[in-house]
Amino acid sequence: MDRVAVIGASMTQFGEREGWLRNLLTEAGDACLRDANAPSDAVEHLYVSNMASGEFEGQTGVSNMLAHDLGMVGAYTQRVDQTSASGGAGIYAAWQSVASGASDMTLLVGGEKMTHRSTGEATDVIASLTHPVEYKHGVTLPSFAGLTARRYLDEYDAPRESLAAVAAKNHRNGVDNPHAQFRKEVSEAEILDSPIVADPLRLYDFCPITDGSAALLLCPESVAREYTDDYTVVSGVAGASDTHVVHERDDPTTMKGVADSADAAFEMAGRTPDDVDVAELHDMFTILEVLQLEDLGFAEKGAGWRLARDGVTERDGRLPVNTSGGLKSKGHPLGASGVAQAYELHQQLLGDAGDRQVDADVGLACNVGGFGNCVTTTILETA
Repeated sequence: MDRVAVIGASMTQFGEREGWLRNLLTEAGDACLRDANAPSDAVEHLYVSNMASGEFEGQTGVSNMLAHDLGMVGAYTQRVDQTSASGGAGIYAAWQSVASGASDMTLLVGGEKMTHRSTGEATDVIASLTHPVEYKHGVTLPSFAGLTARRYLDEYDAPRESLAAVAAKNHRNGVDNPHAQFRKEVSEAEILDSPIVADPLRLYDFCPITDGSAALLLCPESVAREYTDDYTVVSGVAGASDTHVVHERDDPTTMKGVADSADAAFEMAGRTPDDVDVAELHDMFTILEVLQLEDLGFAEKGAGWRLARDGVTERDGRLPVNTSGGLKSKGHPLGASGVAQAYELHQQLLGDAGDRQVDADVGLACNVGGFGNCVTTTILETA
């Protein structure tokens, strides 16, 4: 089977944006085609990763609308919704369309428009991804995060400062990302002194509500060579799920969906965690970065909290994590986040990451839905 290549990638400015989802998707899609120097009529499949366009702005049919706006009428279109893991699920779907031979050119665009709604309204839309048993009791993802963080810190005797180190690191990285929502350093002292949201987690332990979009153009490697010598390859991609009711899990500090998707992606790529040079993890909350480091195999159980504190995950560390600033600093437009993770890896692997650049040939992205309810792990490599 011909390998699946990424020949174009783009990302809009993340943050509070004017216009609507349609505008953001078109902006990213057009920029991606220009990055690859590919004509719109070459695209055979068009996927849109989006969680809640209907709930946020009363707009559905976004994939067909984008095909019209980008001049791709006639292409197969599909919207991919897998809650906050929609972007990663979109990568899996786009990869499948090319790997199966169904398409020789597939465009994936992920996006979300959220900031025009109040914080309470946006939180309620996001909370709708939880199980109805939990939702009716007012359970939200921040409350899950607080409860899990408390258990983790107590069980593994981890200092509260270890989570602050994650947030501080990602904010430092975000300073050098021109597309990030927040380009400002935040000290650990400021993080620990910020308002409590879900004890022991505070304001700076959480990602913001964000507008934005990102895109990838995928094709067989044989086709990629017709367009460019500078491309990356999706060497491994896999998805998995965990119990939808979080309290049914044996250990809420372990996300089985992360471990299972990673195992399958590593097996497909013929790689191990030791081969990964740079990673983009789903740090919707600081505790999630720690848990993913363990479940992906980068740290032993109960030791993930040490990596940011000890500098392992810094840009100049052994395993740079969230060089983009992560969701924490870059922002989290639900349907776009997983695609933007792959955009960052693509830039890093091609040596186009500017001041964020690290030495990397193999990158891993982990996009998490809810609190590990569904997960997609993607491995990108240099050609």
